[in-house]
Amino acid sequence: MSSPPPPQQPPAGGAPQPQPYPYPQAARPVWAPPGITPRPPLNGFALASPLVGLVCLPPLGIAFGIVALVQIGRRGGRGRALAITGLVVSAVMSVVLVLGVASQGRAFLERLGAARPLEQVEGELTGLDELRAGDCFNVRRGDLLAEDPFIYRTGCERVHDAEVSGVTTVGTGLEFFPGSSKVEQIAEAACWKVQDDYARDTWALPGYADMYYFAPSRATWSSGDRGLVCVIGTPEREHRGSLRKDAGALTSDQAALLEVLNGADEALGEAPEVRPGGPLPEYRRWAGEVDAALGAQERLLRDASARTDVGPAAAARLREVEAARKEWQRASRAATAADFRQACDAARGAMSVEAEKQLRGAYGLSTRVPEWLEGSSEGEDGDEDGGGGSPGGGPSAESV
Repeated sequence: MSSPPPPQQPPAGGAPQPQPYPYPQAARPVWAPPGITPRPPLNGFALASPLVGLVCLPPLGIAFGIVALVQIGRRGGRGRALAITGLVVSAVMSVVLVLGVASQGRAFLERLGAARPLEQVEGELTGLDELRAGDCFNVRRGDLLAEDPFIYRTGCERVHDAEVSGVTTVGTGLEFFPGSSKVEQIAEAACWKVQDDYARDTWALPGYADMYYFAPSRATWSSGDRGLVCVIGTPEREHRGSLRKDAGALTSDQAALLEVLNGADEALGEAPEVRPGGPLPEYRRWAGEVDAALGAQERLLRDASARTDVGPAAAARLREVEAARKEWQRASRAATAADFRQACDAARGAMSVEAEKQLRGAYGLSTRVPEWLEGSSEGEDGDEDGGGGSPGGGPSAESV
């Protein structure tokens, strides 16, 4: 490596003169050893572009990247790859930002709509614990399965989503929450009985009506909530009018007949849980309970058979009940599963929907065959809506 040239000697008779720098002041380069080209400076906008685009404001990162590329192209300098990286990062983050804002905007609008149900639902905002049997109400979007629905009480003569069939309690005496499935099981059984008392003429319920309930949750249980609100829901149609057909809305004859008819349906619906090869004693016990329920129906029909107004229909139904009871009694004494199946099939075949339809008509009750009985209707004409009400039935004989 060569050494820098020695300084020139001052002229004779004078002081040494300062040496001028060989380059103009504005273009002075970074010093580098002879033979090595100095590195150009790093463009500041190229460095800022990925940082701003990633952690601050992506659109600004895009602008910084473009400015950096323009400056590097005109003046030179380092940072071209960094500027391109900043552009890509900033563009991606801009897309993510736009999608995030759009998503949050939709969520905000949905929450805003949920917070203003007064503008969308007819009725007076009412607490769930303020509802009583006979109240009709609406819920937002007709969603009776919502966890915390807004309840808007309205007149039953107006279009409404549901009608309260009864208010009771569940899990009285239990300190700890028994579990959601257990609460649902208790609530469902209780509300079917409440509904049968509230709408005793189950054939009069439209096919689009169904049973719903509002029961305590795990969170409300700890605060002492044991309230159970049973509901007849009609959210699928624009329903007007009350579905109430309790003892106060019926004649004494109608109430007495429905009590024995519903009692038999309830007994049929309380069959043992269907299990392959289930214990025969459970099914024999169940057959005895059905026979007892039909016994109450037989006694009423025997008295009614002598009447001129309902006598013919009562006598026809009585003959079927007597034949069915003989088979249920035989089923309750069955020694084998095959004997039980044979007696059970004979008992079911002994009673027809047509006879019950004629009997209900004679008493001035609904003659619409409900959907849950249409499979046994043997061709009768029913309303296109069918009828709601008790699930009835029991297991098939083949399940025993």
